[in-house]
Amino acid sequence: MQSSLLFESVEEIFLRVFRELRPRAPRPEFSIQFYPYANLDSTIRLNPERTRVRVRMSDVFEGAPAPVKEALAYILIAKLYRKPIPGKYQHRYRLFVNRADIRRKALLLRQLRGRKQISSARGHVHDLEEIFQDLNGRFFDGLLAQPRLSWSPRVSRRMLGHWDPAHNAMIISRIFDRSQTPRFLVEYILYHEMLHLKYPAEYRSQRRCVHTRAFKEDERKFPRYDEALALLKQL
Repeated sequence: MQSSLLFESVEEIFLRVFRELRPRAPRPEFSIQFYPYANLDSTIRLNPERTRVRVRMSDVFEGAPAPVKEALAYILIAKLYRKPIPGKYQHRYRLFVNRADIRRKALLLRQLRGRKQISSARGHVHDLEEIFQDLNGRFFDGLLAQPRLSWSPRVSRRMLGHWDPAHNAMIISRIFDRSQTPRFLVEYILYHEMLHLKYPAEYRSQRRCVHTRAFKEDERKFPRYDEALALLKQL
């Protein structure tokens, strides 16, 4: 199978995988496109008549080896029809996207194609730049380079803060920019994101590790750490 796989087109790969996952179902028509996403996204859609499947894959996968395209086909088609995804294909896919060259390419694409909404670090109540410099001196010996700081465009309870290395931006949810929010809670949220500058994500074979052991140990050193977590749970 592996030798014949090397000579299959991407359409042939998807059709074969469909037949393996749904051997008795009518075969739909597949429309497959490599799309200039800003990241490694891939999408799959089935039309209402269930006769046509539209697949869009990041153009990063256009030059991927055939076994990687096969793995992605299994992942997408299995998700579409709510089938279990064979572990070996998840493993193969993760090995590919976690390669150092693919990670660099994905980061570059986000820089070139992605958009980032940046407003202002100065909020109605709290000033992120002032807090960043204070935390930098207290906990990082003033050694962290200040990224672009901004309050989020909208109030978010789901994403309280995030660090975006592709755009060198640190965004904090506007939900904390209000008078009833104690300063130490804003400090904790920003301190957490600043730790991502000190401890970049590590890639370990199949997975991306964002919160390493060293990261978590430093996070617990924040004064009033337990109190901050208790307040966040109320959100």
